[in-house]
Amino acid sequence: MEVKVLDFNGKDTGRKVQLSDSVFAIEPNNHAVYLDVKQYLANQRQGTHKAKERAEVTGSTRKIKKQKGTGTARAGSIKNPLFKGGGTVFGPRPRSYSFKLNKSLKRLARKSAFSIKAKEASIIVLEDFNFEAPNTKNFINVLKALGLENKKSLFVLGESNKNVYLSSRNLKASNVVTSSELSTYAILNTNNLVLLEGSLELIEENLSK
Repeated sequence: MEVKVLDFNGKDTGRKVQLSDSVFAIEPNNHAVYLDVKQYLANQRQGTHKAKERAEVTGSTRKIKKQKGTGTARAGSIKNPLFKGGGTVFGPRPRSYSFKLNKSLKRLARKSAFSIKAKEASIIVLEDFNFEAPNTKNFINVLKALGLENKKSLFVLGESNKNVYLSSRNLKASNVVTSSELSTYAILNTNNLVLLEGSLELIEENLSK
């Protein structure tokens, strides 16, 4: 598929780029997308939750009443989970939520995400640009020129650009990443995907392996 290239003022440069059909025009595999997004969100979980169980609660282990003749249930310790202040039964323990996915499945998921965005006409190709110094106002002007000032956007750079990254850092609705940092979740969790020309070859090369 062909997409026109815009400059950072939002004007047509008169050039077009050919996006690879093997990356941007495949039949999306929804299950692969689901698994990759699930893994990404699972990896964000710290897994440091912990509740004290019976053996860890502070308290005496003395038998609090005789075994028989009280007319109530048996009780051996004040740390019994049935009592207030007692231990938690099967409480959460520290654990890792991460799980493994094959590289081929993750590549399929990212290609599916790109294809979904292409089908929605949510991909903008922008010529490479730079700022002389970090300046949030300049980045906001780029967003306005592209009509993205009130939309969630993801800018994908070919290589790290400190000035562009720092210029966008204070804006909640816009993120700047390099092509190597892209994830299926990031692609789908945005209204518009802005691909700089320098990132296209790297993206297609990485996903065509």
